[in-house]
Amino acid sequence: MSRSRAALRALTPVALLISLTGCAGSPGAGQDGAAGAPGGAPGFPYTVTNCGVSSTYQAPPRRAVTMNQHATELMLALGLGDRIAGSAYLDDAVLPAYRPAYDKIKVLAQEYPSKEVLLGADPDFVYGGYASAFDKTQGRDREGLAKSGINSRLNVEYCTEGTVGLDQLKTEITEVARTFGVPERGAQLIEDEQRRIDAVTTRVKDKPRPTVFAYDSGEASASTSGGDGIGNEIISLSGGTNVFADLKDTFGDVAWEKVIERKPEVVLIYDYGGTSVEAKKQRLLNDPALADVPAVKNRRFVVLPLSSVVLGVRVADAVEALGGQLHPNAA
Repeated sequence: MSRSRAALRALTPVALLISLTGCAGSPGAGQDGAAGAPGGAPGFPYTVTNCGVSSTYQAPPRRAVTMNQHATELMLALGLGDRIAGSAYLDDAVLPAYRPAYDKIKVLAQEYPSKEVLLGADPDFVYGGYASAFDKTQGRDREGLAKSGINSRLNVEYCTEGTVGLDQLKTEITEVARTFGVPERGAQLIEDEQRRIDAVTTRVKDKPRPTVFAYDSGEASASTSGGDGIGNEIISLSGGTNVFADLKDTFGDVAWEKVIERKPEVVLIYDYGGTSVEAKKQRLLNDPALADVPAVKNRRFVVLPLSSVVLGVRVADAVEALGGQLHPNAA
């Protein structure tokens, strides 16, 4: 699966700085999740510019639709399951801690819902993890939603110029929490993520850094993590070096000849969809051209779920898991 930033960003709205005015309905939750005062929810109105679109919220959204797993899981991590009117598009299993809340949410579609199904959920807010969530050709573009009185948000990984790292993760969590009137929950989540990441980076800081090739998918060419996405930052924080850090993209396709030239010591396989981890390993092991690549020759494979290598609440999970696999003997 190719998830190149160029392809995904091509689906973002053409019109920038649209004014999305939130509906001034009954007050939503306040900063601690309690009902707002009669005069309006504390901290509102709130205006935020996200990926070039300016939105003003008179109160927290009450009926959100989340599209893509990392958008759904961020909402659940903030304790906002009761604000989700529908969700769509998982890449793999929801984290066990979020499963009870997720099971109460209506699944609108296994992938993206049609415009009719989306509007049928009566949302006041749509949160997309990838820019493809707002595909104009499918009638889900942010400008069109705004005309229907629906606010929207796109994960900032897909509109950030240059590299994406922990600063963008903090922005994403902070702005979503603030939009829903629960800023303290966002601050606590950021603190927890940073604490766990810092513990890993401390353990691996003096260890040799193996070179890593991230293998998403691909036969004729390889889809991999470039240097601009959070996947590259996860590899670095875990004590490795991404061999395609110079690829100016979040995900991108590279020729197998480039993989051979760069001689990665470890292959990081992304686990998702219908192709198993074992099938991906066998594709690499059975390719004679890759036989002398150190990672393949030594059968040094590590694994992360795809949902862990996008900008969301699994970043700390990914750093812990990958750090443990790259440096199993780190104290």
